[in-house]
Amino acid sequence: MQSLFQILMLILDIVWFFVIAHVIMSWLISFQVLNVRQQFVAQIWYGLNRILEPMYGPIRRILPSMGGLDLAPLVVLVGIYALRVILANNAAAFY
Repeated sequence: MQSLFQILMLILDIVWFFVIAHVIMSWLISFQVLNVRQQFVAQIWYGLNRILEPMYGPIRRILPSMGGLDLAPLVVLVGIYALRVILANNAAAFY
C-alpha cells in the first residue's frame, strides 16, 4: 500500500509541474518572449492546453469572469496542495 501512496504523490507532483509550466509559458507568450508561431513552442503550448483543459474547464465555469485574469490554475494548485496534505495526514492508512 505504501507504493500506492507514493504513486499518488508522484502523480500530484507531475500535475503540479505541468500547471506551473503552463502558467510560466502563458506569461512568456503574453510578454512576447515566446512566439507560438514557432513549431516547438506551439506543440508544447497546445499539448499543455490539451492536458490541463479538462481540469481548468469546470473551474472556469464556476469562477466569475475576472477580465483578463484567469484564476483556474491557482485553484488547481490549491486543490493539488490540499490533496497532498490529505494524503500525507492519512499516510498511515497506506501502510
